[in-house]
Amino acid sequence: RGNFADNYFEGFKLIENRGTFTTPLGDASRIEIVRGPPSAIYGPGKVGGFLNFVPKSVASENLTRPTGEVEVELGSYQDREINGQVGAPIKLGAADGGIYVYGEDEDAHSFYRGIYPKHQLVEASVNFDLPQSWRFSLDGLVYGSNGDVQTPGWNRLTQALVDNGTYITGHNTTLTNTPGVPYLTPAQATPDAFAPYPNIFTAVGGGLYAAVTPGRPRPPLPPQFQLNSPGAGTTVKLSRRDVDVGPLDFSNTLTGTTVAGLSKTFADDSVLKFQFFYDGLDNKRFVSYGFPAWFRANTYEGRATYNFKWNSPDQVVTADTIVGVDDRAYQGRDMQSFNSGLIALDRRDLSVGATATDTICDPFALGITGDQIPTNCQGWEQDIHSTYNDAGVFGTTDITFWKRLDIVLSGRYDYYDAHSTDTGILSFDSASGSASKGDGTYSVSVSYKLPFDLLPYFTYAKASSLEVQQAGDIKPADLVSGGWLSHSDLIEGGVKFQLLDRTIVGSIDGYQQDRTLEAGFNATALNTRATGAEVEIRYLATKNISFTLSGDLQHTEVIGPDKSTDYIPAYAVCGQNLACELNSWGGAYLVTNFSSLPGRAGDYTLSSIPAGVVSFHGNYITDRYDWGRAGVTAGATYVSSTSGTIQNAIKYPAYTLVDLSAFYQRGPYEVDVNIDNLLDTFYVTPNSDPTYVNVSAIPGVGRTWRVTLRRSF
Repeated sequence: RGNFADNYFEGFKLIENRGTFTTPLGDASRIEIVRGPPSAIYGPGKVGGFLNFVPKSVASENLTRPTGEVEVELGSYQDREINGQVGAPIKLGAADGGIYVYGEDEDAHSFYRGIYPKHQLVEASVNFDLPQSWRFSLDGLVYGSNGDVQTPGWNRLTQALVDNGTYITGHNTTLTNTPGVPYLTPAQATPDAFAPYPNIFTAVGGGLYAAVTPGRPRPPLPPQFQLNSPGAGTTVKLSRRDVDVGPLDFSNTLTGTTVAGLSKTFADDSVLKFQFFYDGLDNKRFVSYGFPAWFRANTYEGRATYNFKWNSPDQVVTADTIVGVDDRAYQGRDMQSFNSGLIALDRRDLSVGATATDTICDPFALGITGDQIPTNCQGWEQDIHSTYNDAGVFGTTDITFWKRLDIVLSGRYDYYDAHSTDTGILSFDSASGSASKGDGTYSVSVSYKLPFDLLPYFTYAKASSLEVQQAGDIKPADLVSGGWLSHSDLIEGGVKFQLLDRTIVGSIDGYQQDRTLEAGFNATALNTRATGAEVEIRYLATKNISFTLSGDLQHTEVIGPDKSTDYIPAYAVCGQNLACELNSWGGAYLVTNFSSLPGRAGDYTLSSIPAGVVSFHGNYITDRYDWGRAGVTAGATYVSSTSGTIQNAIKYPAYTLVDLSAFYQRGPYEVDVNIDNLLDTFYVTPNSDPTYVNVSAIPGVGRTWRVTLRRSF
């Protein structure tokens, strides 16, 4: 719905993950995708949708015999994965229960050259039925990955590059590295002391911070901003597998998540439950165009709930209610470097690959820790130490009248106490901030069951939640300005239906939501408004054949003025003049107030998000025979055109992706075959990071396949 969504684990919000690592899904028992507001039980959150992850380990409940499964997967680009799971009932004295363990290991290359993601995951759970109707559960997950590096994709954006892969070559010959050293130090990346250009451009470091003034003459740029190698400006056909990545790039992640619960069921079927949640994150990353980061965060939450039911004597009115309290504590450290102007995305020639003169030195390789200020490499320009506590009380009730009218009321009140300090060596924001405040969240949803299994509904939600960054931390500047606590609201209406003896089920809805979006660096969150319509229909044509249609139309606007700081492409300043761009691509343009750009003084469309997406799939499964059972699924997804967010931005054409999958099952064995992008369609999408959305793009993954062999026991 035009914005980021939150991730939850068994109803507890995980630490923020905006591209830090690939969310593991292999150990999921099911994925709950909710498009509306989060339940008050789950804690404060923004409207717009969320994903709740339910692990396979919940299978430890109600086990009567040992069970398990082993799976081996092979795929394109040397994809190799093995996973296994095993569960068994256990008895400890008077306690009956079960244990379930799942593990997986993946070692693969990827469609993009130079990116080799690997990960390992172990998850375990135990459940026990205790005397006097008590029940205990414990779920734990540990995930580690490396090689899952970030990439901005393609640089030097032109319409020809997006349309057919035509890339402009060349590199800078002015910058020089120390012989035998595969990178530039900050001093080498900035060999001249640049004089600022008043009111137009300010040259800082190896990049160019540009306060663009329309109509003003553009002064000559320093030598290190020029692509001056022999043949610079010639074109080649760039492979979509070649993206901006270097041999020094890395991203190492370790996470740990735990949910423990103790509950008691009373004689009237009411349930008292106590839960404890922990989530931890440690990520070190380096992107060789000049962006290192180190995120460390821990969050703890305790929750107590009481679930009870009430019926009127005549059963006309029924109510299912949950009330509770919770307390969540967070502590994190967010260390990044991007303020010194060393980042220049267009400097690297992707047709050649990374070289020493377009690679900025890596502080991790030099043994730099968060408390050291190096003299020959980037220091931690932003080093945010952030803590907060959120104490809440909540309640939700589902009231039914005459088994037709249903009203769901949900609300919570949270009191926040937050502190944040930035000890970085080059921070443009406030050094420290503290704030305390209480705020409420509520929602109401009404539905009425009409004849013919039609269920119209209406939902209104108003939410309050913390405005956090990539490590879940809060910027000191937001605490000082008051922007640390954001608000969002949602109006939604639609109809759900079950037709033709329930062979056709689905829903149609429309919505409008207002919420914030973190965009740019050193800027407060943007306000956005999204409106849209969604449809989902599933048709069981026969007992063997079914069809699924889903789609949406949406329009998201940024509510101006947008005063964020963002990179803009050279063509926005050069006016599609190639000679000008060649003299600029060795550096970077940065506008410190996005609303100063032409056509962006007020509200504008967030055109990097597709206005329409439609997906149609058909599925056929055979009956069970002596030889086994088989099935096939095929379908296509259409995505409408997009563009960058500046005026007259590069346009990304619409595209359609076709996928095909099949399975064969006999006894305990099963073979699955999946082919994505069956027709090997060429397509390009804008970078999802608002800071880079106008200067880089992601070439879509071509045809990929995987074969999975599964053995159950």
